Amino acid sequence: MPRAHTKYVCQQCGGQYPSAYGRCPSCGAWNSLVETLDRPEAQPRRVAGVPNGSAPPMPLAHVESVAHKRLQLPLEEINRVLGGGVVPGSLVLLGGEPGIGKSTLLLQVSNLAAQHFGTVLYATGEESPEQVKLRADRLGSIAAELHILAETDIDIIIGHASQMHPALLIVDSIQTMQTSDLESAAGSVGQVRESTSRLAKLAKREGVATFLVGHVTKEGNIAGPKVLEHMVDTVLYLEGDRFHAYRLLRSVKNRFGATHEVGVFDMQDNGMAEVSNPSAAFLAEREANSAGSVVAVTLEGTRPLLVELQALVTPTHFGLPRRTANGIDMNRLILLTAVLSRRAGLPLATQDVYVNVAGGMRLTETSWDLAAALAIASSFTDTPLNETAVIGEVGLGGEVRSVNQIRRRVGEALKLGFERCIVPRRSLTELRGEEGDSIIGVGTLQEALSVTGCRPS
Repeated sequence: MPRAHTKYVCQQCGGQYPSAYGRCPSCGAWNSLVETLDRPEAQPRRVAGVPNGSAPPMPLAHVESVAHKRLQLPLEEINRVLGGGVVPGSLVLLGGEPGIGKSTLLLQVSNLAAQHFGTVLYATGEESPEQVKLRADRLGSIAAELHILAETDIDIIIGHASQMHPALLIVDSIQTMQTSDLESAAGSVGQVRESTSRLAKLAKREGVATFLVGHVTKEGNIAGPKVLEHMVDTVLYLEGDRFHAYRLLRSVKNRFGATHEVGVFDMQDNGMAEVSNPSAAFLAEREANSAGSVVAVTLEGTRPLLVELQALVTPTHFGLPRRTANGIDMNRLILLTAVLSRRAGLPLATQDVYVNVAGGMRLTETSWDLAAALAIASSFTDTPLNETAVIGEVGLGGEVRSVNQIRRRVGEALKLGFERCIVPRRSLTELRGEEGDSIIGVGTLQEALSVTGCRPS
């Protein structure tokens, strides 16, 4: 079979060349040429006139809605993140750091799908069938309809999938796949983009739900061209500390459901176990009467989560005090310490400040600002905050700002037995009907310190 014609396209200026160069001859950009299949362009149509057989425009209101029939896996955390289940014909990209559990999770999903929905094809380009079998033995019984294929040629994988018509196709990983039509090595921009394009056509044509495993860069982004995330229907990230048991499956893009949904799993010897009540799990080891420990209520997608924020304030032994953050944004911590010093009168210029989110959780929104500030003040004054949940964003003026979906956050805290919730005063109007003695509204950071007894004398 003759090799398809290829060309090299500059990603900066769009220039096309028959061979590769280290530097684009047109714009001078380095390492910007990407190998691409030279497909013949379609003939341009006439500007005037409508081609025969084309469908006319129609009102959007008259378009019939299509309800996607989802595959409901017996893993509710997966169904939650995907928006209610796996959509046939969808293309899902799963990213995460090495060793975080991507292959383990997808092998578990494959086994459950084979037990309930029929044939499943697991294509691996990084491991041998024997290595996958060792991991599968730890997960328990192996379904008879789960098939393994150790192959890196994407065309061979697509050929087998077209013959088998599986309910689910797993490709682990997309960076190891290649097509012989391109001369570049596997993992290059051209190979990753072309392999994903062919898998997308297979998924839409055959109605095969396809999961792709993607490597991540040092910055935590999925390796390869950014267009890779635009070609798929759903982008998931498996997060967590490899030295902690909990893993968070986060949705950052979903054409069939809400984004930023989170599923929580516990990494065990026999696979990923669902955590049905993650708030209770994150707070299970929290000690009572511990200064510097405050419970924050964050919202991940539609799920409120209660996490423990720990702060430690100690005198510095150097001229420049240290600020160390684990699980929160470092710049946000520096901002909060400056506000505490200027607006609340805490002498933190001579103190080292350390803030940690217990359990390996990483907070991305700003509703934890007030909790972090109170945790720092609690550690500085050695004042414990028992049975108190804190919600609120802190501004540069020391004001406590409201956050969204406050009723859902407060309800989760009260359900777990917290005696009081400190919330922004502006949010009290949304909490009418809740228990009045359990909810305390504050307007400024100074007022929050006075209410909790953490204000320095």
